[in-house]
Amino acid sequence: MPAITTFRRPHRWRQLSQLLFLAWTAWAGIQFGLFVRHFETAGTTPLYLRPPSIEAFLPIGALVSLKHWLASGNIHPVHPAALVLFLTFVGMSVLAKKSFCSWLCPVGTLSDWAWKAGRGLLGRNFLPWKPLDLMLRSLKYLLLLFFVKLILIDMPAAALGGFLDAPYWAISDVKMLHFFTGPSTTTLVVVGALLLASLAIKNAWCRYLCPYGALLGLASLLSPFKIRRQAAACNGCKRCSRACPASLPVDQKSVIRSAECTGCLSCISQCRSDALAMTPPGRRWPQFAFPLTVLGLFAIGVLSGMLSGHWQTNLDYADYLRLIPLASRLGH
Repeated sequence: MPAITTFRRPHRWRQLSQLLFLAWTAWAGIQFGLFVRHFETAGTTPLYLRPPSIEAFLPIGALVSLKHWLASGNIHPVHPAALVLFLTFVGMSVLAKKSFCSWLCPVGTLSDWAWKAGRGLLGRNFLPWKPLDLMLRSLKYLLLLFFVKLILIDMPAAALGGFLDAPYWAISDVKMLHFFTGPSTTTLVVVGALLLASLAIKNAWCRYLCPYGALLGLASLLSPFKIRRQAAACNGCKRCSRACPASLPVDQKSVIRSAECTGCLSCISQCRSDALAMTPPGRRWPQFAFPLTVLGLFAIGVLSGMLSGHWQTNLDYADYLRLIPLASRLGH
């Protein structure tokens, strides 16, 4: 039985990526908070640069921006990074499974920590009765269908520009910040319930309710990268299936094609017979190929946005000085 070194444990690559992107998200959130604070205090506090990466938290607006781009041929200049990041994450899924969810997404990282903490506290994780689990998993696809119908199908082209040019969209990132920094009682109750569910059930939010994850999962069905099992090398220990956060029957399949597979590589890390690989069809690729593909695709997407001039917003100091004090009144 081959020894599995730290280098060959692919989940170590993912853990490092998760930590780095969680730290980046926290840094961007703090810097954006200080940026907003400058305008809320009428310029009496220091001015910090606004990090465009916070637009990753605006996926619904990015969907509107996508339709506007397809209809007009122009990327709207107010929050262009929202569309760039949206397309990057979808592109990552098409080429490298639902890797955004398990390698980059801060919510995915926190969900991972929650169910692992729950397993320590409760002694195990739980999975609902199979028919109930299937019904609950359909919720995220129904939510995705709702947004796709509302925006991509029903929203008239004339309304796209009106939404994207409106003050609400201009400071939607500020309102998202306020959602996190000043949550309502309802928000706290919902987040608390999701946290409790996440302690008991692996990745409860991602598994049942995240429409973004549903979209990326459907896109990931096109990915050439898939978990592939060499039956002749498999010793039937089932460690791979027990390790899978999505509870997929890895030990029973030659290829995992499920939209629930996030490319987390947990199954590969638990395989003691070297029977599993995340690879395109044909010749087996080395373990480091998938991590490098995931991070490389993300870097290409962001750099493309920067180099094409579709990263920084066109809003200037005067716009923020006028709009940010109005944030609490817009959208009500």
